[in-house]
Amino acid sequence: MHPIDLTIIAVYLLMLIGIGLYMQRRAGRNIDSFFLGNNKIPWWALGASGMASNLDVSGTMIIAALIYALGAQGFYIEIRGGVVLLLAFFMIFMGKWNRRAAVMTLAEWMEYRFGSGRQGQAARLLAALANLAFAIATVTYFAQGAGIFLGRLLGISPDLAAIGMIALASIYTIASGLYGVVYTDVFQGFLVFGAIVYTVYLAMTSYTLPAEFAISVPMGGGEFQELMTTREAWLSIIPDWQKELPGTYSQYSLFGIGILFYLFRSCIDGMSGTGGYIIQRFYAAKDEREAGLLSAFWIVLLSLRWPFVMAIAIMGVSFGISNETIANPEEVLPVVLIELIPVGLKGLLVAGLIAAAMSTFDSVVNAGAAYWTRDIYQRFLNTDASEKRLVWHSRASSAVIVVIGMASTYAFESLNDIWGWLTMGLGAGLLVPQFIRWYWWRFNGYGYAGGTFIGMSLAVVQHMIAPELAEIWTFTLIGSVTFVACIVISLLTEPTSADVLRTFYTETKPFGYWGAVRERLDDAILAPIHAENRRNILGILLAVPWQLTLFLTTMTFVTKEWTTFAWLLATCSALTVGLYFVWFRHLSTSEADADDVSPSS
Repeated sequence: MHPIDLTIIAVYLLMLIGIGLYMQRRAGRNIDSFFLGNNKIPWWALGASGMASNLDVSGTMIIAALIYALGAQGFYIEIRGGVVLLLAFFMIFMGKWNRRAAVMTLAEWMEYRFGSGRQGQAARLLAALANLAFAIATVTYFAQGAGIFLGRLLGISPDLAAIGMIALASIYTIASGLYGVVYTDVFQGFLVFGAIVYTVYLAMTSYTLPAEFAISVPMGGGEFQELMTTREAWLSIIPDWQKELPGTYSQYSLFGIGILFYLFRSCIDGMSGTGGYIIQRFYAAKDEREAGLLSAFWIVLLSLRWPFVMAIAIMGVSFGISNETIANPEEVLPVVLIELIPVGLKGLLVAGLIAAAMSTFDSVVNAGAAYWTRDIYQRFLNTDASEKRLVWHSRASSAVIVVIGMASTYAFESLNDIWGWLTMGLGAGLLVPQFIRWYWWRFNGYGYAGGTFIGMSLAVVQHMIAPELAEIWTFTLIGSVTFVACIVISLLTEPTSADVLRTFYTETKPFGYWGAVRERLDDAILAPIHAENRRNILGILLAVPWQLTLFLTTMTFVTKEWTTFAWLLATCSALTVGLYFVWFRHLSTSEADADDVSPSS
C-alpha cells in the first residue's frame, strides 16, 4: 500500500486506542460499568455500536463472495445469519422481554427463569460455558477473516496480520469494557458510513455490467471453477427454486428449500433470544422502551451493509472482465480495495473496514468475559470477591478468550466453513434449549442444562467426524436430538417452583404454553398480558418482511433496477406505516413510563 494510505490507517488506529483508554476510568469502577455501562449508555449509541459490530470484515467477505458468485440472490443465503433477522424479533418483543429480567448476562437470566436452586444453578453454569465456547469460536472466525483481509492488503502473513489487529483491539477492549466498546464503535461508525457512501458512489458511476460475464465458485481443496452468467440473471432478486452449482456451493443447489430452511432457522433464533454481544446491548439499555428503539435504529443502520457488498461484488465482476476473473470469491473484497480504489481513499476505506473488524472483536470478547466473571467466578468460585478483583478477572478472561480463539484458527479450512458450523452446528445445539425456555412452563433448568450439553457435544463430534455434512442436515440432526433431550430430561425431573414461574410470567409476559401458570392468575392480571401478546404477534408478522424488504431496497438501489427498487420501496413504506400503528405508537405511550431498573451487583 502507498505510504499515504498507511499513514491514514496508523492515525486512525492511534485515535481509536486513545478513545478506548480514555474510557478506562469509567469502566474500572465495578463490573456493572465494565459490562453494562451502568445502564446509562443512550439507545442510539448502543444501536450504532451494534451495527458497527455486525459489519465485520469476515462476514462482509463472505456476503460479498456469495453475491459475487450467485448475484443478488446470494442475499437469501445470508438469511442464515448475515441478515441478522433476529433483530426484528428484538425490536418487537424479545428486547423488552430480556430487559425486564434486569440481569447482566444470559447465564444469570437462568436463575431468574428457573430459580436459584440446583436446577437454576445447573442451567446458569451450562449457559456460561456454552456462551464462552461460542465467544471463542467467534474470535476464531474473526481472526481468520481479519488475517486473510489484512494479509492480502499489506502483503504479509495472514497470521501476522490477525495477531496485529487483535493485539490493537485487545488494548482498549480489556482496559475499557463496554464503555470503550460502544464509543469506539460509534467513532468507527462514521468511518464505516463514509466508506460505504464512497464505494456505492464509485460502483454506480464508474462500472456497468455487460450482458454476459464470468464468475467463479470454489470446488474444494483450493480449486475453483469459472461459470458464465447473464446480467439479467445475476441482478434478479426473484429466487430460483433450484440452481445448478458445482463444488462446495452445491449445498445451495436446492435453493428454494434452502431459503425456507434459513428463514425458519432465523425465526427460531429470533424467538429464542440470542446470547453473546447482541443480547448484551439489551441488558445495557436504560429501560425496555430504549431496548425497542435501539433495535429499530440498529436495523436501519445495518441496511447500509447491503448496498456496500453489492457495490463490491459489481466492482469485482468488472475487474474480472478487464483482467483475470477473481478465482476465490472470498478474496473479492481485498482484491477490489487493492486494484480499484485510488490512493488516499483506499486508506480511508481500509481504516473503515478495520474499524468494523475491531468493533466485532471487541464486542464478542467483552460479552464473553462477562460469563466467566459474573456467572462462573463470582457465582460459584468467589461469591465475596471485591469489585476490584472482579474487574481484574474481567480483563484477564478477555485476554484468555483472545489467546484460545487465535489458537483455534487452524481447525477450519475457510471462513464459510467456520460460519456454517457456528450458525448451523454449534448454533443448533445452543438454539433449541434457548427457544423452549420462553414458551413452555414445564421446561426446567435440568432440561436446559442437559439439552445444552448434548447439543454442544453433538456439534463438536459432527465437526470432527463429518465436517462435510450439508448445513441443512447438520442443523436438522443436532436440533432434533437436542429438542428430544430437552423434553425428556424436563419431564423426568421436578418442575420449576410455581412461585418462580409466576414471577417470571407476570414480569416478562411471554406468549406460548403457560396454561398451568395462567390458571392461577386473576383476569385483571391476564388481560393486559394478552393484549400485549396480540400486538407482539401482529408486530412480528410485519417486522420480518419489513427488515428483509428494507435490505433488498438498499441493495437494488445500487444495481439501478429502478422498477424493482420502486416496488420494494413501496412495500417497505407500507410495512413501516403498519409498524407505526402496531408497535411504535404503543412503545411511545405505554412503555415510555417503564421503570428504570439496573442489574443487581
